[in-house]
Amino acid sequence: MLKKIIFLSLSLFISYTSFAMDDCLDYKLTPKINIKSPTWEKSVVQPLEPMDVLHGKVISTFVDNYEITTDLTSIEDGFCVALKNIDVVIGYNDFLVQIDISHKPNTCSYNAILQHEDEHIRAYLSVIDDNKTLIQKSIESAANSIIPIFVKNESDIEFAVDELNEQLQSHPDIVLLKQQLKADEEIRNKYVDLNDTGETLKKCFK
Repeated sequence: MLKKIIFLSLSLFISYTSFAMDDCLDYKLTPKINIKSPTWEKSVVQPLEPMDVLHGKVISTFVDNYEITTDLTSIEDGFCVALKNIDVVIGYNDFLVQIDISHKPNTCSYNAILQHEDEHIRAYLSVIDDNKTLIQKSIESAANSIIPIFVKNESDIEFAVDELNEQLQSHPDIVLLKQQLKADEEIRNKYVDLNDTGETLKKCFK
């Protein structure tokens, strides 16, 4: 008997929640989306431990930050919390260039390696520049598919905002976007290496 009562209560709760969510559909908005690239910086260091003397290395930092603004509508049984605006910062904000310590700063070999690593940095930046349309469409698609969240109590509004943000960032379109950007990043960096004959560096040792 107790199991039947629990099941009945759960069924009523699910039905009520579904009804409340249906009420919130009327308050769904088309979110305004603002996308920009972060300001980036480059640092050059020379690790004390030996490394590849031919190419050096670039370590990039990719960021994708989503700041959402919501619209709150009070209805008879609670509140509807909907996405209204999304400010997105996506791209690379930091590049750390490592050059083997055997190459003294401002020497021919040091500058040749730095020039090569700068090509890698340009490759990273081109990933974002050349995929702006894909980024815009992916974020718009994800944002437009997210329905408002119903909360019964005002104290739950903050939770709803966090939930909307989580739904946005974990949306399949956003996950796929990041995978595509990563794949493009790898392809472009391999292309940089394949097209470097090493002649610039070799000339430094003649």
